[in-house]
Amino acid sequence: MEKTKKAEVDITVEDRLRALYSLQLVDSEIDKIKILRGELPLEVQDLEDDIAGLETRLGNLRDEVLALEKSVQKKNIEITEAESLIKKYEEQQKNVRNNREFDSLSKEIEYQNLEIELFNKKIKEFNAQIEEKKVLISEAEATLSERKSDLDNKKAELDEIISDTQKEEEGLYNKLCL
Repeated sequence: MEKTKKAEVDITVEDRLRALYSLQLVDSEIDKIKILRGELPLEVQDLEDDIAGLETRLGNLRDEVLALEKSVQKKNIEITEAESLIKKYEEQQKNVRNNREFDSLSKEIEYQNLEIELFNKKIKEFNAQIEEKKVLISEAEATLSERKSDLDNKKAELDEIISDTQKEEEGLYNKLCL
């Protein structure tokens, strides 16, 4: 028991201060190495986040385009159905028994023609939206490829700095652990 107390006492204040000073020097060297990296790790992380956001946005835009294209197909089917109803009503008009039946069928034909016009208007709107989305998609794809290129360059630069300083940094960390 006395030997351990005596061993602790043998370390003088001067030795402790020297150890603390060398520890500070090692820590300062590690800080210099981290300063060499600069903002690159943060820039790399920001670019990775931007890329993830752009990829999500692109996926959403593509989904919206698919939904709009399905809406156009649905409206085309509805136009076909309306046209077949018009033909049916026109055939029925040939066999009417009174004016009321004829007027009723005429109103149905007119209604179906208005429906067709409405469907065509909706199709034009959907197509315009599709074109807008496609422009946004092409812009986002260009931005995404630019960001990926920037990320590759920044990663390469960071990897180069890390590989240049890795041995020195490991040596300094080993000194800290001793």
